[in-house]
Amino acid sequence: MKDVTQLTDGWHLLHDGESLPAAVPGCVHTDLLAAGLIEDPYIGEREKEVAWIGRRDWTYRTDVAHGSTHERTDLVFEGLDTAARITFGGRELGTTRNMHRAYRFDVTGLTGGLEVHFTSAYDEAEAVRQVTGSRPNVYPEPSQYIRKMACNFGWDWGPTLVTAGIWRPARLEHWSVARVASVRPLVTVEDGTGRVEVRLAVERTATGAGRALTARAAVDGRTAEVSFDGDEAVILLDVPGARLWWPRGYGDQALHDLDVTLSAGDGTVLDTWHRRIGFRTVALDRSADEHGTGFTLVVNGERIFARGVNWIPDDAFPSRITPERYRTRLRQAVDANIDLVRIWGGGIYEDEAFYDACDELGLMVWQDFLFACSAYPEEQPLRGEIEAEARDNVVRLMPHASLVLWNGNNENLWGFRDWEWEPELAGDSWGEGYYLGLLPRVVAELDPTRPYTAGSPWSGSWDHHPNDPAHGTHHSWEVWNRQDYAEYRASVPRFVAEFGWQAPPAMATLRRSLPGEDLAPDSPGMLHHQKAEDGNGKLNRGVARHFALPEDDFDRWHHLTQVVQARAVAAGIEHWRSHWPVCAGTVVWQLNDCWPVSSWAAIDGDGRLKPLHHELRRVYADRLLTLLPGHGDGDAAGDGGGLTLAVVNQSAAEWHTSVSLRLMESDGSTLHRAVLDVTAGPRSVVRLPVPADLVPAGRSAEEFLTADADGLRALHFAVPDKDFAYPRPSYDVGVERVRGEEDRVDVVVSAHTLLRDLLLQADRLDPSAAADTGLVTLLPGEQVRIRVTGCPPVTEADVRAALFCVDTA
Repeated sequence: MKDVTQLTDGWHLLHDGESLPAAVPGCVHTDLLAAGLIEDPYIGEREKEVAWIGRRDWTYRTDVAHGSTHERTDLVFEGLDTAARITFGGRELGTTRNMHRAYRFDVTGLTGGLEVHFTSAYDEAEAVRQVTGSRPNVYPEPSQYIRKMACNFGWDWGPTLVTAGIWRPARLEHWSVARVASVRPLVTVEDGTGRVEVRLAVERTATGAGRALTARAAVDGRTAEVSFDGDEAVILLDVPGARLWWPRGYGDQALHDLDVTLSAGDGTVLDTWHRRIGFRTVALDRSADEHGTGFTLVVNGERIFARGVNWIPDDAFPSRITPERYRTRLRQAVDANIDLVRIWGGGIYEDEAFYDACDELGLMVWQDFLFACSAYPEEQPLRGEIEAEARDNVVRLMPHASLVLWNGNNENLWGFRDWEWEPELAGDSWGEGYYLGLLPRVVAELDPTRPYTAGSPWSGSWDHHPNDPAHGTHHSWEVWNRQDYAEYRASVPRFVAEFGWQAPPAMATLRRSLPGEDLAPDSPGMLHHQKAEDGNGKLNRGVARHFALPEDDFDRWHHLTQVVQARAVAAGIEHWRSHWPVCAGTVVWQLNDCWPVSSWAAIDGDGRLKPLHHELRRVYADRLLTLLPGHGDGDAAGDGGGLTLAVVNQSAAEWHTSVSLRLMESDGSTLHRAVLDVTAGPRSVVRLPVPADLVPAGRSAEEFLTADADGLRALHFAVPDKDFAYPRPSYDVGVERVRGEEDRVDVVVSAHTLLRDLLLQADRLDPSAAADTGLVTLLPGEQVRIRVTGCPPVTEADVRAALFCVDTA
């Protein structure tokens, strides 16, 4: 049986003639932090102070001794970041130039010093650029010339922290006769029977060449085996009545243990392989209709409106992301009623722990190949690296039931057409051959059970503009960049793969990451932690369209930017969900952050939930009630009063409800009332015109409409908040300590006036405190109970200081 020796201990980083203790997995930055030689680059403007790290060469060293009696010993690196030369026992083993691949070296009989020498990523990228020639890039860093996490070089939400190191586990594998080189389980379902076609590749020693081997596969107590004398074998295994894997909200996440055993002819077990698989079918419906070209995920024959988020690396130093942290973040996604996570192409192929958690939680995974916002040379040395990388990761990830889509790139097809790349390239390669040639061939060969799409956005062919909303996937960024969020209602894309709105992180996150700073939107640390081009200008314009932009009141500015972020994203999702099945999904940019920063994230860099996260929970719920104004300026109907009630039912059961509509005045009195009985079938939408006598008078500063059903509420105001006659907020606050739960209090707010978008910022009570409720609107006489955990004893005055709501102040 194969033996494994983990190489996690005893490593050192050579720095300025010193030998520093080093962590494997890890990187130079985290090792220098642990040694006290640099300060945390996430704090203040310290990022600038460590820029030198990415421009130097680095060496990691350890001593390795082993006394294995096996015929063969391999040194395996699951991830080296990035351009490295490896020596062992005084012998050079080889070089690497790809962060996204695993590497294996035959080190049989070798012991002694093991060194991994990393060349500066900048130097490696420049060497490649000299060979291939220059290519355009959205960012002024050389990410397209090196197979490395692109956002290491900075992004419009991320720091420039160019890492080096042994970022994934390293080990020695000792084996004899033969080992399992790879397993590709092709999992399908037909007429209720699950089938696993196990494609096995083996590597043999010299004594193992030509010998008969036996491969055995087992699932759910069913087994099959084959004997073979080559390097490949295929095992077919049927599981009648197999329990299916479903996305969350559609059924159970049934997972099955698949065990593969490789044995010698005498029955000696040589190697084993284990994964959990899920029986399900997945397809992508891209058929043409009267609206254009669709883009609808179909799982087990069920057409799905994808409730998605984009995922970036959860830390600029990804070796710090533990399985527990993955699960926490993905659990937060589930809590927001998300069912799809898109792994964005400027990051990494995530660790197995990420996909394991998605398998268990029912989160569908859309996996980008790692190309983003750049033109990529298709010549060597990159082309061979990219094919090897694609093959490595398709084989590694394909056992996961949650993986439903391979995507060729992020925004590069769009960039070629719209970002003035064509004239600059002058006929040079730029990546099209990867997205439309190499990658679909690799997927078709290795993983034909899953769909592939060439890019996001992508209309399906060059017959249409790559970002045409009527065809395929669409990225909606004009609204955030230049318009009011009401403009989301101007179109119905077939699938919105990116859109979003910025807001700063939670106050406790700002105070931790900008210690001692007199916080203001344009204070030095705030500006340094705002990486988007004209980010604060866009934030301020977004607020000013709806509110009087506060001057010298950072608390109010902070609250209003959070409100506008939540409202903006909700406006898009409510509109697009109401147009199912023409629109078949929304993927919000973005779920998470990699450091404390003003960004589009719903969860900030310290893991705190923004109001957007709570709003996603509402607008991504199975049942959604929304009032949709006709397209126009601000929140107003604008086109003469085309106000629509949409009842969205994404559950599997029929929804019969009575919708109470009330035309109200700002003082809480009711002018008109009606009740509509509505039945929405499973996975359907009902759209009804609002009766004319319930529509607020055009540009009314005092009238608004509420719709209530089964505990859900929708609101419509005919004018922006700055023009509405809000009463001065009046409410009572109760603070109740919950018996038996020392760190929990319940905050009860009782409204005497209209309170719009009331928000308790629990982290202002204590950095560890978190509330279970986001933005909530109360009418006079209504009450809300907010559960706060991680909270020390607090007073009513403490709570009032942490409560905010929209008014005309």
